[in-house]
Amino acid sequence: MPIQSQNAVRARKLLLGLIFVTLCVVAVFVYYENRPWKVPEEAKRRPNPIQPSASALAAGRSIYLDKCTQCHGQTGKGDGPDAASYYPSPTSLVDAKHMSSVTDGEIFYQISQGRKPMPAFKKRLIEEQRWELVLYVRSLAPVPPSGR
Repeated sequence: MPIQSQNAVRARKLLLGLIFVTLCVVAVFVYYENRPWKVPEEAKRRPNPIQPSASALAAGRSIYLDKCTQCHGQTGKGDGPDAASYYPSPTSLVDAKHMSSVTDGEIFYQISQGRKPMPAFKKRLIEEQRWELVLYVRSLAPVPPSGR
């Protein structure tokens, strides 16, 4: 076989190998970025120390509009102007089924710790602001009807 043919075969093999490695890296990235949140049990049980009030909701709304709307959208549907550029997509905060399945402590933990692509707000917002944000986020989802 001529040297040129041997080089072409080697180049194809190298290209196929690089494509395979790239696909493996992407698959691992997708797997690790799209897994459920792992919130410690202690954090889940943590109650919100801020009582719902007009002033607490207004403060939470102000924080939400400043920090969250780019991804979660004005109404919390996960449809903000930057949402399409992220994977996984931002959570819809108006999904009553989902929101009723998480505790205030879980929401607080998620806001505080973040997880790519969501930033952590532990150092950006004081604790009281994060709890006010929890109250506001809760107010976005309709209250599911109680079963009889």
